Amino acid sequence: MDERFVDLRSKKNSKARIKMLSGHFATKNSHVNTYIDMSTVKSRHNNARETARTLAAEYQMNTTVDTIVCLKNMEVIGTFMAEELADATNVSMSSGNNISVVTPETDSAGQLFFRESSQRMIEGKNILILTDSMATGTLVFQAVQSILYYGGVVCGISAVFSSISKVAGMEVKTIFTSADIPDYHVYPTHECPMCKAGERLDGIINSFGYAKL
Repeated sequence: MDERFVDLRSKKNSKARIKMLSGHFATKNSHVNTYIDMSTVKSRHNNARETARTLAAEYQMNTTVDTIVCLKNMEVIGTFMAEELADATNVSMSSGNNISVVTPETDSAGQLFFRESSQRMIEGKNILILTDSMATGTLVFQAVQSILYYGGVVCGISAVFSSISKVAGMEVKTIFTSADIPDYHVYPTHECPMCKAGERLDGIINSFGYAKL
């Protein structure tokens, strides 16, 4: 791990922690000046469980969840969230539910879709969308549209980090916001001031991490 990474722990739960690296990075839809590493909360079961508990707390008392749609390799946290929400020993509107955890696929045109085997877990169900981070919300908006197409009802949107507060008119429930990372900036690719200043890209970001250039 690059020694320049800086730890950021959540005030809500210290085991929900991310790492940050300043630089010039390209995502699919934008350029950002900070790479946010989610490997700890995505991959280490204890940190993933605690992150899931923190996110699930937003929905226990007020939302019935039938299915969690996971984006960007969030299945581990999604499974722990399902377990927390469905736990019969908790005071939860989803207590006792057999919550499904599914992931959409992407076709050659970049559209999200669900196979026949998982469509039954979408149609007529209350769907919680879960992602790792949001800079523009483009992917989550696509997920909302796909879920509506297959007859599902979007009952919530969760992210570990989000720089935006709403997607498709719905509030994003998150652990970290741009207030926790005040120097975090997102730019449309063609308007990136770092590019205009001649700064080379440090890396390309996707859901698996970043690749140095």
